[in-house]
Amino acid sequence: MYFKTIDFSKFSSIRVGTPIEVLMLERGDKIPNDRVIIGHANNLLVSPTPPPLMMLSKDYSFIDLEEDVLTVGCATPTGKLLSFTKKNDLAGFEFVSKLPGSIGGMLAMNAGVKSYEIFNIVDAIKIDGKWIDKREIEHGYRFAKLNGVATEARFRVKRGFSKELLDELLNLRSNQPKTPSAGSAFKNPEGDYAGRLIEAVGLKGVSKGDMQWSEVHANFLVNHGKGTFEEAKQLIDLAKERVLEQFGIELKEEVQIL
Repeated sequence: MYFKTIDFSKFSSIRVGTPIEVLMLERGDKIPNDRVIIGHANNLLVSPTPPPLMMLSKDYSFIDLEEDVLTVGCATPTGKLLSFTKKNDLAGFEFVSKLPGSIGGMLAMNAGVKSYEIFNIVDAIKIDGKWIDKREIEHGYRFAKLNGVATEARFRVKRGFSKELLDELLNLRSNQPKTPSAGSAFKNPEGDYAGRLIEAVGLKGVSKGDMQWSEVHANFLVNHGKGTFEEAKQLIDLAKERVLEQFGIELKEEVQIL
């Protein structure tokens, strides 16, 4: 293991943050229990004073295919996994095209698109050095209680990568802003959409400094340049307050705030 200084204003997808020293884990290292594990910072909003952080090094970026078993390191970028499964004609991974970041980050939040999510296809996850069957892990819409650090994931695979499904899912990106963001800020409440609620309370397009509820999709908090954590947090809190006041619905963050 070693330390690396990461500037989250450049590393995170929302381009908010400051340089922070992060512990990098290599294969064979004993995993500390006093640090918060992060992925590739695609759904992350990091404060100026986060808890001690750690992340998996490139040691954990690998893909192994043996017959019908695919093993993937949790630092593997989603784009790398998509390319591999397309090249090897493996079905079920098409939805990954919609999701940036790493496999570990996908597992930690059970990331997905529409009805497609990673816990639908994963077989087992290596957590703190031990393989755990996915049926033993509590999970649901945009959450998974891993109760430890996931380092590898195992999938039972079948052939038949669908180019038609890939194109269909890629089309869903048309209503997402290109401006830096952390993806969807809030989970969709049951039977409704966070974006609709934020727009309904008059916050679509509203700004604090360089941070803004996107004019393209109201559930995306975007950074127009030099947005700060404080500005982002103010907009998140304002949306929660207004939606609760007007609709009686408590919005739950999908973005992880540290």
